Amino acid sequence: MNAYSSPAEESNQPVIVFYGDSRAAAWPVPEQIRNVTVINHGIGYQTTAKVLGRFRQHVAPLKPKVIVIQVGTNDLRTIPLFPDQKEMIIGNCKANIKQIVNLSLETGARVVLTTIFPPGTLPIVNRPFASDDLAAAIKDVNAYIETLESNRVTVFDTSRVLANSQGTVNPKYSRDFLHLNKEGYAVLNQAMADILRPQ
Repeated sequence: MNAYSSPAEESNQPVIVFYGDSRAAAWPVPEQIRNVTVINHGIGYQTTAKVLGRFRQHVAPLKPKVIVIQVGTNDLRTIPLFPDQKEMIIGNCKANIKQIVNLSLETGARVVLTTIFPPGTLPIVNRPFASDDLAAAIKDVNAYIETLESNRVTVFDTSRVLANSQGTVNPKYSRDFLHLNKEGYAVLNQAMADILRPQ
């Protein structure tokens, strides 16, 4: 909760907040958008419950015009460790994302809710410890995310930009199994530029 304890300075420009886990935290400022203040309040390793729990302290006071949300992978990556809890993990992830969206809308902001980034390719040494349940869970949650689109919620399908024909992240955009490199974020920013601009 203390990661962003200092109040942000009042901005005379529209504020865009990137919010969520490490994938949000690594998101660079979109160069395509001018005359805005971009604030990144992503934190690595955070589950949807943790992101939800800090919203009122870390986002609401910023009075954003646009909130970009990328979250969910840290919930689902625990499924191979707790396969008997798969349905509960997925259900909690969906419910928390819905609440994060609702709190975002309460601020008056427009929401850009991204689907969970498609995973990369695991190194061969790690594959015996992997589970097909993770890819299935990401597909399940992303299908749910699509249902949250409304007049003030834009759902952006990251797979459309990042994925290859196998449904994993194109290697040229991948830093590791879960994270993007700068080229990955560059193509996302290019593809999302129009919907990120405050209206």
